[in-house]
Parts: sequence; structure tokens; C-alpha cells
Amino acid sequence: MTLPLRWAVVGPGAIAQRFAQALAGIPGQRLAAVVGREAARAQAFAGRWSGGGEPARACTSIESLAPGEVDAVYVATPHPAHGAAVRTALEAGLHVLCEKPLVTNADEAADLCALARSRGRLLMEAFWSRLLPVMPVVRGWIGDGRIGRVQGLQASFCFALPFDPTARHFDPALGGGVLLDIGVYPLGLARDLLAVQGEHGEPSLHVVGRIGASGVEERVAMMLAWPGGAVGQFVCAFDGRAPNDLVVLGEAGHITLHGPFWECTRASLALHGEPVQTVEQPLRINGFEYEIEEAIRCIAQGRVESPAVPHTDTVAVLRQVDAMRRTLGVRFPFERG
Repeated sequence: MTLPLRWAVVGPGAIAQRFAQALAGIPGQRLAAVVGREAARAQAFAGRWSGGGEPARACTSIESLAPGEVDAVYVATPHPAHGAAVRTALEAGLHVLCEKPLVTNADEAADLCALARSRGRLLMEAFWSRLLPVMPVVRGWIGDGRIGRVQGLQASFCFALPFDPTARHFDPALGGGVLLDIGVYPLGLARDLLAVQGEHGEPSLHVVGRIGASGVEERVAMMLAWPGGAVGQFVCAFDGRAPNDLVVLGEAGHITLHGPFWECTRASLALHGEPVQTVEQPLRINGFEYEIEEAIRCIAQGRVESPAVPHTDTVAVLRQVDAMRRTLGVRFPFERG
């Protein structure tokens, strides 16, 4: 973790603020550039997060970055703009950490992963939940057989948003809908946790949902069945609230990632006849530091993908989302074919 890197933020919005805060707390890392469609907004972001060293430069395109000006980019644009930004950065020889979902469909994700391999540059989906400090504890409980074989996973990710057809959550032109925005969390974590017990097969899928006035799914219920016998039941919504826990059900007990599970700091192990064991793992900064540090490790080791967030998982989850959107009849205006 000694590799100093110069970073560019692409898309200086709310999520990028959290990234910049975490970056500022990691020794050796520097915000060198901010890329935004609006020069004034990019400049304001650069001014806030440049720190006491050389100020970050604000610009309006990745192409305007000078050769050797940055080493890596963090992409935080709306979903449909991820692909072009990732491709441009990789072709410029830059490493890429890109917000979830990597892109809006699996085929484009596979193409970009192949491009990263051909260019010898890291491409990592910023699936920060997999890298939280509580996760090795949870994986350890599963791997040690504390709850026996995993038989099921249940999760809710629901919050109430006022309907606004121009907001990214609801606008089809911005890749709106719960599946891409929040559905990828339980799908990705289920894949991660089941891999601990050797489940690498693809599940069968069943989904039902409610399509809102703007044409995107505002509530979905998913059921997945893996070849090894485990099942998943997930509900995600923009129109209500829920406990937002993720529960792993086993033969001998269960594990709870207490809500909000996607930024979990507390997990518990419940076994029949025994006191519940609870582990607290607070975040060092805001949670984004762990994905940044994983990217740094991978770059230092010359990797083109992270073993914690492998390309196969990124593509597989998007294939699940693709299939569920087809079932629900949700189509974006920018999709071809």
C-alpha cells in the first residue's frame, strides 16, 4: 500500500464527494484532476478536495488530460455514461475504478473487461460492500461451517423517494430503475458469499415488479435458485421502507448483516441454543477507502482485475439484471437492437 497514485474523478457529483473524502485519508494518494461536463462545477469540486498540495486541475473531458497527468480514474457519472468514460480511460492507458453498475448491460461489460486485459490496465467495479471490514468475518463464519451449508439468502433494500421523472432513479434516459441502482447489491453479495462454499453456478431467476409512470421498475421482488440448492429472496424498492438487513440462512443457524447491509458495520451469528455472537467493525473513514485501497493493491501487483471484485462477477450480475429487465419489459431509450 505504498504506491503513490494521481487520480482523476470523472463526474463530480454526490458519490464522487464520498470518494474524494476517502481518497484524502489515504497516504500517498492525490486528486490530480476533475472531469465534469460543467467547468464551474468541476472547478468547485477540485477546489474543495485538492488539499494542501498541488491543486487538482478541472477539465471537461478525459481526452483533455495531458499524457502522464494522472495514473487512474474514478468514474461516477450516471450509469449510461460509464461505458464511454471507461473505454476512453483504458485506451489512454489509465487504470479505472468505476461505480456500480459498471455499465448498463452485460455485453458491454464483457467488452470493456476484454479491453482492460488487452491494455494491461486495472478495471474494477467499485463494489465497496464486498470490501468492508466486516465481510471477512462473515465469510469466515460461512467458510468454517458455523451455520452449516448455506440454504438461502434474504435481503431488502428499500427506501422512499419522491417521484421525479427527471431524477436519475426514475429517468429511463439515465438508466433509472431499482435493478441497476440498488438491485446489484444483493445480487453481487449473494454471489460473493455463496462462492465461499464453492457455489459458482448461475441461478435460475424469477422476478416480479411494479413499473412506475416513467417506465422503469420502482419495486422488484426477485427469487433465485442456484444449482447447489441455495435460494435467494430479495426485494428492492424506491417506494417504501424495510429493515434492509441481509440474512444468510444455514442448516445450523443464520448470519445477519445488519441494515443498511450495503454499508454494514455489524454482523451477528445466531446458532440454536447459543448466545448470539455480534461483531462490530466500524469504518475507518466512510467505507470507500477499502475499494480504493484494493485498487491500489491491484495496480501495484500489475493486476487487470481485482480478485475481490472479479470481472466474471461483474458480468454475471449484469446478465441477471438484463434477464430481469427483459422479463419486466423495461427498455432504455439508448439501447440498440
